[in-house]
Amino acid sequence: MTLIVHYMRRHWAMAVISVVFLTLETVSNLLQPTLMSLIVDDGVAHHSVALVMHWGWIMVAVAIAGAVGAIVRSICSSRVAQLVGRDIRSDTYRKVMALSFESIYQLQPGAIITRITNDVTQIQNFTQGLLRVMLRSPITCIGAIALIIIQIPSQTPVVAAVLLVSAVFIGLNMTRSFPRFLVVQHALDTLGTISREFLRSIRVVKAFGAERQEASKFDAAAQGFATANTRAGRVNATYGPLINLAVNAGIIALLWISRAQQAGHIGALMASMNYMTQILFSLSSVGTILNASVRAKASVHRIGEIFAQPDEARVLNDISDVLDVPERGTSSNSFASGRASTPALRIADLSYRYVNAAEDALHDVSLVVPQGSMLGIIGATGSGKSTLVNMLPRFYTPSHGVIELDGRDIAGIDVARLRSRIALVPQQPTLFSGSIRSNVCWGNPEATPEQLRRAMALACADDFVDPLPHGLDEQLGQGGVNLSGGQKQRLSLARALVRMPEVLILDDCTSALDADTEQRVLTHLRELSRHNRTLTVLLISQRIATVRRCSSIAVMDRGTVVATGDHDRLMRESAQYQAIYDSQIGGHASIMQKTRTQKTQAQKARSW
Repeated sequence: MTLIVHYMRRHWAMAVISVVFLTLETVSNLLQPTLMSLIVDDGVAHHSVALVMHWGWIMVAVAIAGAVGAIVRSICSSRVAQLVGRDIRSDTYRKVMALSFESIYQLQPGAIITRITNDVTQIQNFTQGLLRVMLRSPITCIGAIALIIIQIPSQTPVVAAVLLVSAVFIGLNMTRSFPRFLVVQHALDTLGTISREFLRSIRVVKAFGAERQEASKFDAAAQGFATANTRAGRVNATYGPLINLAVNAGIIALLWISRAQQAGHIGALMASMNYMTQILFSLSSVGTILNASVRAKASVHRIGEIFAQPDEARVLNDISDVLDVPERGTSSNSFASGRASTPALRIADLSYRYVNAAEDALHDVSLVVPQGSMLGIIGATGSGKSTLVNMLPRFYTPSHGVIELDGRDIAGIDVARLRSRIALVPQQPTLFSGSIRSNVCWGNPEATPEQLRRAMALACADDFVDPLPHGLDEQLGQGGVNLSGGQKQRLSLARALVRMPEVLILDDCTSALDADTEQRVLTHLRELSRHNRTLTVLLISQRIATVRRCSSIAVMDRGTVVATGDHDRLMRESAQYQAIYDSQIGGHASIMQKTRTQKTQAQKARSW
C-alpha cells in the first residue's frame, strides 16, 4: 500500500487529527462498559445513590467526549479520503497524457477509464475506512482484551483461543479473496470497453440493425462481471460467519467459566460480555476492511501498472533547442515571413512494428524532403502512409532507423518543442464542445484575429462559418455533431494552419471535401508553400488528383517506399503509380494508349 501512504502524506496534518479524535472516540467507547460495571458493583450492590450518580456523570462526560471525537473523526477522514482520491485521479490522468501510443494501446483505453474511475474509488473507500474503522478496530480489540484480563484474569485462555481461531479465518479470507477481486476488476474493464465501443459506434450499430448482437455481447460481459463478483463474495460469505461463530463460542465459554460468579461481581461479568461483543464487532469490522484492502490492493496494482509505463522520451540536449525555435505570436512566426531555422526532413532506413503484430508496418523507408517543398504520399490502404507520418511527431518510436528534422535526430529533441514545430491534420477530425473560435484556437491560443481569419480563408472554412448567425462564436455540439464531415475537416485544417507550423502533415484530410473545394484548398496550400519557403507540407492521399501537383510524390506499398518523383516521372517509371492512375483516372483509354505507345516503340526498334 505504498501508493496510498504516499498520497496520505500530502494531507498528513488532517490525517493525524483524524487519528487523534478516532483514539478519543475509541477510548470513550471502551470506558463505557467499565463505568457501567462500577455503577453496578459499587453503587447498585451497596445501595449507594451517590456512587451511582458519581459514576453516572462521569459516564455521560465520557459519552460526550466520544461523540465529539466521532464527529471530528468523520469529517477529517472523509476529507482526507476525498483529497487522496482527487490526487490519484489527477496524477493518473496526467501520467496517461504523458504515455506513448504503444503504452495506451497496450493498457487499452477502456481499461484506463475504469482504472481512473472505479479503481480510484476503491482506493478512496479504503482510505476512508482506514481512518474510520481500520485503526479503531485494533485499538478496540486490544483494549477490550486488556480490560477483560484485568477484570477477570481466569478468562485469558478463552480470549487467546478466540483470537487465534479468528486470526486464522481472517488470513484465509485475505489469501483467497485477492485473486478473485483482481478478476472482478478485469471483468469490469471488459464491461467498460464493450460499453465504450458501442457508444462510439452507435451509428454503425443502428445502421446495420445490430442492436441484438451488441446486447448479447454486453450481456455476456455483464454475466462475467456478476460471476466474478459472486465468486469473490462467496469467500467473505464463508469466513465472515466462521469468525462470528468463534467469538460467540468464546462468549458461551466465558459464561460457563463464570457460572459460579458472586453477585457482587456481576458488573464485571456484564462488562466482560460487553467487551467480547466489542471484540466480535472489531473482528467483523477488520474482516470487512481487509476485504476492502484486498480490493484496494488489486486497484493499487492496476494503477501502478499505469505509473510503471515509461513516459514519452523528453530529452533536451542543449540550449540550442530553446534558441532555434521561435515562440508563438512573435513576428517571425507568420505565414509570409521567414524563420531563423528552416526544416528539412530526412528519413533513413526506418522500420516499425506495432505491439503484438506479426510483421513490420514499415521497413527500410528512406526519404529526403527538401525544405519548403510539398511531398505527396500515395499508396493503397495498409501501405503504411499514416504510420509513417505518425512517426514524425514521435507518436511511435522506430524499431530501427532515424528521422532528422533540420539536420537533427528527432529522438534528441524535446517532445514538446518537436510537436510545437509540427501540425497534424488527421483524416478523422476531432472537435470539442464549445465555439468554432475556441476549436480553431487550439492550434494557437495566442493567435491574432488577422491570423485566425487568414487560416480560415486558407482552409476555405470561412465559406460556411461567415454565414452562420454567430460566425466564429457559433457553438458546436460534442465532437462537432452539428457539422458535416467536410466542414469538420476544414476546421481541423484551419486549426493546424493557425499554429503556423514548420512541418504540416495532412493525413488524407480532404477526403470528405467535394472536388471543387478540395482543389481550392490544395491551391491555397501550394501558394502558401511557394510564398513561405520554410513551410514543408506532407500530403497523404489515396487519390491521384490530390497529389499529382505536389513537387514530389512518394509511392508506398506494403510498408516501404517503392518510387519517388514528380507525376510525369512516376507515370513513366513506376508501375504501381501507373496502376493507381489507371484505376482512378485513365481507365481503359489510358491502358490502350500505353499499349499503342509500347507497340510504336517496338516497331521503331525492329526498323532499326
